[in-house]
Amino acid sequence: MTSRVSFSARNKARIYCATFERNINRKCPSKHVLEVGSMRNWNRVCCWLLVWMRLTCGWEELNLPEGHISFYLRNNPEVKQKCQEEADCPYKEQLNEDQCWGYEDFCDPQNRLNSTSCPRPSLGWTKDKASQLDMFWKSVDFGYIQERRQELKTICSPKTQEDSLLECVRHTRFCHGKNLYLDFTKPGMFAGQERFKENMFDENLRFSQDTFNKGVMGGHCDLDLGSLRAEGEHKSALQSWYAELEHFSSLPFRPIQDSHCDVIIEKPIYFMKLDAGVNMYHHFCDFVNLYATNHLNNSFSTDVYIVMWDTSTMGYTDLFSETWKAFTDYPIIRLHEYDKKRVCIRDAVFSLLPRMRFGMYYNQPVVPGCHGSSFFEAFNQHLAHRLGLIQHGPLENKIRITLLSRKTKYRNILNEDELVKAMKTVGEFEIKVVTYNRDMPFKEQIQSSYNSDIFIGMHGAGLTHLLFQPDWAVIIELYNCEDHSCYYDLARSRGIHYMTWEKQSKVIQEDEGHHPTLGAHAKFTNYEFDEGEFMRLILKAADHVRSHPKFIQGRKYRFRSGKTKQSEQTQGVRIEL
Repeated sequence: MTSRVSFSARNKARIYCATFERNINRKCPSKHVLEVGSMRNWNRVCCWLLVWMRLTCGWEELNLPEGHISFYLRNNPEVKQKCQEEADCPYKEQLNEDQCWGYEDFCDPQNRLNSTSCPRPSLGWTKDKASQLDMFWKSVDFGYIQERRQELKTICSPKTQEDSLLECVRHTRFCHGKNLYLDFTKPGMFAGQERFKENMFDENLRFSQDTFNKGVMGGHCDLDLGSLRAEGEHKSALQSWYAELEHFSSLPFRPIQDSHCDVIIEKPIYFMKLDAGVNMYHHFCDFVNLYATNHLNNSFSTDVYIVMWDTSTMGYTDLFSETWKAFTDYPIIRLHEYDKKRVCIRDAVFSLLPRMRFGMYYNQPVVPGCHGSSFFEAFNQHLAHRLGLIQHGPLENKIRITLLSRKTKYRNILNEDELVKAMKTVGEFEIKVVTYNRDMPFKEQIQSSYNSDIFIGMHGAGLTHLLFQPDWAVIIELYNCEDHSCYYDLARSRGIHYMTWEKQSKVIQEDEGHHPTLGAHAKFTNYEFDEGEFMRLILKAADHVRSHPKFIQGRKYRFRSGKTKQSEQTQGVRIEL
């Protein structure tokens, strides 16, 4: 049987082959750069074979949760048309669905994805219920993406397709560029231990007495310098890209066409300035904002490079590196790998940052009275799908409880064994005690959390695992150590039920606490909890799980007719009934 490629696909294949001939990347996927001078005349037959494989085996490359496919098709009309035309497209049922994320220009508000509920008052934050819902939508949900999309404006305009482009949202919190030029050839640009050097590309300072010399960042385009200068209010390492883009230059040459490159990067690049890789709460500021960036860029491909923008050569410890597999097929690249090179990039994204003012996840204002962000629910589904997590629940006659044991100097549960024994007296409870540390691979950690109906832990970054819990779950911050809103707000964003210790008289603090500089501090000591009060909270949490509509729905689905139906990479609403 002869495989045929449509006329439009043939044209795409010709373009692809032309690109292939100048891109060693297609021949050697493990090599993330194209060194000028290393091009060869690769066999065209090989190229066409690769193209045929790409065109005939491409649907699985979407690699999205089934519930997200219809959104992707609506946002990518050419892919939707291809699915309509090809008999073997597996997504025919999703072609006519009207639901949208909510940030699209064509999206009717009645059709937007909506998981939000605001049953309680806003405590003065808003004047009425409608404005309360709107505030939650814009600060915690896909409305945040919508506002950033509306802000996008061109900073450096191209005149031809070969020219460069730079476009940014307000305060340069996200930017997108085409055919960019970055000159790292000046000596000492990566010297020292400063991770986020400012004025790195200020040509006026090249011959100053600074400890490092300056490079050039720019493109062949018409620069609106006034528009660029107006976006510097949030200039800060993890809040904007202004320090990096402030001295963007309009160049008198086309970097790639005029052979000014030592390195040409053909694949899309995502530049990221990362928060602490040793702390789950802070590192997930990076991952949540990278997922938001995917939406802003309307691309969920993993055939991209992620470059860690770090102007030093210091090491970076990443305890959660497994998560990168949800976003890229390649190892993370350090910026200093381009030291002493002129780098040309065909497609660059400067990602949303981890600590933006009124940002997504960190510094995020969560209006009182509301919970359930569709964005955070989609993030949960996206990572669960990409990382291959399997949901084994709900179980037929059990509620799965996970207790996080810290095994650290502070915030330990002094009577942990007694509390575990008390929970085990309830036959319905399936109890697991875990210690999430370097001895337990992160994939195993999140698989455990993904299958926790109730997750219990002291205040600390480990509670960030609530992002992976199922929709019907409860997170119990056993004691918040006087930090009342951190994980409460995160749980409300994720849309799961939050509980914490309620009766101060029934908890015993070991001592006043010993902060290294601040003295007495609630986070720097250990605690003992009243067993009876603890069990009251656990039983209350179990009642919530049992009565949750998605838990009930999931049990009916899995155990209908007395037979267990295995659920693979699904949970809650994603279980098809």
